[in-house]
Amino acid sequence: MERTLKGLKLGLMVGLMTLAASPAFARSISLKDAGPALWIFVIIGAVIILLQLIPAAILFFSFIGTATSMAFKKEKKAAEEVVLPATEPVAVKK
Repeated sequence: MERTLKGLKLGLMVGLMTLAASPAFARSISLKDAGPALWIFVIIGAVIILLQLIPAAILFFSFIGTATSMAFKKEKKAAEEVVLPATEPVAVKK
């Protein structure tokens, strides 16, 4: 029952997408009658989208720098003995 319902939903979705993509529903967009409000909206939207490139570039180059430093970094050999500060060997009495 559940599988049939999912298949029906999928078929309905594909059918509606095919119908919407057909030439009968295609219309050309004409901006010759668009007012100044539309152009202001488009310009502000483009500025907002372009401003998002600044943090994206920072994150991208930070990632590149981290990845390359990890790839080309020489590994340091760990010390064989680790002595903690303020600890001294204590004799144990039996």
